[in-house]
Amino acid sequence: MGRKFFVNDIENPYTTPDEKPFLWIRGRQVGGRSIMWARQSYRLSDLDFEANARDGIGVDWPIRYSDLAPWYAHVEEFVGISGRAEGLPQLPDGVLLPPMEMTCVENAVKEAIARDFGDTRRMTIGRTAVLTRDHKGRSACHYCGPCHRGCRTKSYFSSLNATLPAAEATGRMTLRPDSVVHSVIWDAARGRVAGVRVIDRQTGEDLEFFGEIVMLGASALESTRILLHSTSADFPDGLANSSGALGRYLMDHTMSTGAKAKFPGWEDHGYTGERPNGIYIPRFRNVTEPSPDFIRGYGYQGWSTRQSWSRGLDMPGFGAEYKRQLTEPGVWEFELGAFGECLPREENYIELDPERVDAWGIPALRIHCEWSDNERLMMRDSADRAAEMLEAGGGVDVELLTDLTAPGLTIHEMGTARMGRDPTTSVLNGYNQAWDAPNLFVIDGAAMPSSACQNPSLTYMALTARACHYALWAKNRGEL
Repeated sequence: MGRKFFVNDIENPYTTPDEKPFLWIRGRQVGGRSIMWARQSYRLSDLDFEANARDGIGVDWPIRYSDLAPWYAHVEEFVGISGRAEGLPQLPDGVLLPPMEMTCVENAVKEAIARDFGDTRRMTIGRTAVLTRDHKGRSACHYCGPCHRGCRTKSYFSSLNATLPAAEATGRMTLRPDSVVHSVIWDAARGRVAGVRVIDRQTGEDLEFFGEIVMLGASALESTRILLHSTSADFPDGLANSSGALGRYLMDHTMSTGAKAKFPGWEDHGYTGERPNGIYIPRFRNVTEPSPDFIRGYGYQGWSTRQSWSRGLDMPGFGAEYKRQLTEPGVWEFELGAFGECLPREENYIELDPERVDAWGIPALRIHCEWSDNERLMMRDSADRAAEMLEAGGGVDVELLTDLTAPGLTIHEMGTARMGRDPTTSVLNGYNQAWDAPNLFVIDGAAMPSSACQNPSLTYMALTARACHYALWAKNRGEL
């Protein structure tokens, strides 16, 4: 099914220390991970952009919300994000299509949260890059369900459904699949990058492509891997690495903690279709009142469902009565899962492995990453708070979810080529432009100085649009 969209780890190896597992989930195909992303799309706020400066951790973001807000809107208007405006300062509203509906149980828990916790906690429908009405030649979702198999109506935003067709329509796009990037070419005489070296995945042929501007968006760890491998006399430790920050400050979101519960009393309620979305509870920790145990915060994503016939896999019984029971919907269940912020720490880093190479002879990555006490304390708190909200809504048989997954599995890797205000401590400036190579831009998660707790893809896209606009402006002024 979706297996073909994930890399073969034998062809594309990476290593980690035994005591620091990192689960690197990659997709190397046209469309990248936009084919299999979860589509949750949230803006960051100044609570996030100011966090490093406020806490004295990492480096300060060189931009603020006001710098990125117009580019969030630019992306949202093109992509089509459905959701509900909530007026929360920690989760800025945007250009939103009509929201999807919540289930009866979700609405009941939403009302209970408002009743018991006031306006400090808020449940809303998720903001998702799935259309709820026809938009720019793409059709509204009809809730058919198997999004992982593709979307014929193009309701699900991906590069294949939206951005690549738009680029192709300009008549100025050249798409060359099966090109494994080896390194970026450095022109020492000009103090600029000249292009990229690639290896044809099928033939093994070495090729070079040249351009006035290079936009590197291979995903956070792959972009930094390319830069680390792009060595020269000027940059023996990797291209654009005069600061020594390249490869450092790796982050991912924490995941898999929270709670789940059963909700009796709703047996006469059901739903139709398969909604490709869940609910969202925005961050409420360390927003107005400081927590004594940890800094930063987390948000919840979740969903409620009624058990189907598949519960028979674990249900004892046999015969006609057993089968009759399975023809009727089971009990309602509701699960809340937290996504928490990871602090930028120098000891979380990547480097080129001195021994392992991939199928094309390019050095593999060795990844060093583990959660800090701050992340562990935060996630412990997230399980307790999830349980109390589900209980407030009438949940029974509440089960705490406390098994924190290893870094990487959330697939929100960030950092390793961070932007900043000072070229001695960062790789990029506030336009995703390399301090050391003015015509080189890194436009993916590598640029993030901190992780916030929201799904980051919308921010990547907004940063990319802003960087491209700036690059064109600078080129027209003769600066690139």
